[in-house]
Amino acid sequence: MLIDAHTHIDQYGEELESVLKEIQTRKIYSVSVSMDIPSYHRTKAIAGSCPYILTAFGIHPWRAPEFEGELTQLDPLIEEAPMTGEIGLDYYFEENSDHYPEQRRLFDYQLHQAASHEKIVNLHTKGAEREIVEKLEESGIRRSIVHWYSGPLDLIDRYLAAGAYFTIGVELLFSEHIRQVLEAIPTNRLLTETDNPTGYEWLAGKRGMPSILEKVVHEIARLNDMTDSEVISLASDNFESLISEAPSVKEQWFKAASQ
Repeated sequence: MLIDAHTHIDQYGEELESVLKEIQTRKIYSVSVSMDIPSYHRTKAIAGSCPYILTAFGIHPWRAPEFEGELTQLDPLIEEAPMTGEIGLDYYFEENSDHYPEQRRLFDYQLHQAASHEKIVNLHTKGAEREIVEKLEESGIRRSIVHWYSGPLDLIDRYLAAGAYFTIGVELLFSEHIRQVLEAIPTNRLLTETDNPTGYEWLAGKRGMPSILEKVVHEIARLNDMTDSEVISLASDNFESLISEAPSVKEQWFKAASQ
């Protein structure tokens, strides 16, 4: 199967039927992360009709200023969901530093709860790459997905030592720095992603559809002197390695693989 290790299925509107058809036809195993509680419930409902969608729960750092209520209300959802995400910190797109303490409080709590339930975490690190790897090292989290890493190359080894896998997505089609990130990631820790539907839209002005993943795969293959099929197999094998100690994810993965 193709691997889309970070997408937002719930953010599609009238395109959703076409999106699900592309996922099923192309056999794209899609980790659909959440932005907040309503986002998680929408994604979970959509995933009920498509075995290729894995639903993750988390509160995105952009939602930290809007989040109200006791953090303990997140506990049953973190426990229920097979993966935790999208969680993290963002000091780049969020320019108002007054919101950073709220982000930290929310991230620290979710990271702690994910560790207590031995969850894989799907991480947003933009502008906070050093702080997040420090927290990851202290957290007890054994496996993580670092989504769309665009930070300093000299931190990559620390993330790897903390059990991280890295996604490469649509910015590879546009950015020399992302090509350098790809070169720095060991092939056994490489995953593919789209961050659909808005990732490609942000870069190219076009709504991202699942099939854009094939362009990412092709570019990784070109840059690494591999075939597209080899990249697809590599990402699939790496995902299986990532989830080897995550029973709820493995169960859903093998269900999709049997389709």
